[in-house]
Amino acid sequence: MRAVITGATSGLGRDMAVLLSRSGWDLILTGRNEKELEFLKKKLPTDVQTIALDLSEEKAPFRLYKFCQGKRVDLLVNNAGFGAYGPFSDVKLKTELDMISVNVRAVHILTKLFLRDFRRRNHGRILNVASIAGLMTGPLMSTYYATKNYVVRLSLALSEELRREGSNVTVSVLCPGPVRTRFNERAGANFRPSSMTSGEVARYALEQTLEGRKLIVPGTMMKLSAVVTQLVPHTILPGILYEIQSRRGR
Repeated sequence: MRAVITGATSGLGRDMAVLLSRSGWDLILTGRNEKELEFLKKKLPTDVQTIALDLSEEKAPFRLYKFCQGKRVDLLVNNAGFGAYGPFSDVKLKTELDMISVNVRAVHILTKLFLRDFRRRNHGRILNVASIAGLMTGPLMSTYYATKNYVVRLSLALSEELRREGSNVTVSVLCPGPVRTRFNERAGANFRPSSMTSGEVARYALEQTLEGRKLIVPGTMMKLSAVVTQLVPHTILPGILYEIQSRRGR
């Protein structure tokens, strides 16, 4: 078995790589930092291939897919992503466009390309990493929340298409709350981590994905939050979240 993981050099991506390799999976890992990829590769017990890519670059998703050709892939984990904190007018446009390229465009391209292969074989699983933010509207991180909403809605739609055709292929979407990763550092915000560690979230996400679960929300509090946000009127929720988000800026 072989898995492809984007954003594999830290956080959830790194933890998933470790867990899968220890369970006997061969891996294809990508991230922006070649040295960290090589360091991780040396620590893992199975066959690991690496390719350093910045998925905000136009051709990067296609380069990753081409790199994987001829290597049977059973699991794709679209984990790479980042956020940026601040009023919409103040966040740099380039930062937002890069975010859209990584969080949306790369996920869309890789999901489509690998899904076509999986459907032809009638075998394979895709895990798209979104966020609890993908179930909400988020002032002060509007673009990030919007990108994760895209990932959630795309993943759930594809899951239903596959179910209707009786396919053995599954698409899952992970919606964790804040976990202790490098997200805060890059986003310029201070989100308090949940009670679950990155390793615990990674383990839960992989278990649920391999069981074919569609929507994966780790932790009791996040499950409750997901339910509550669906009950609060959409015109009121942004105001509540603004008050919460405004305390997280650094």
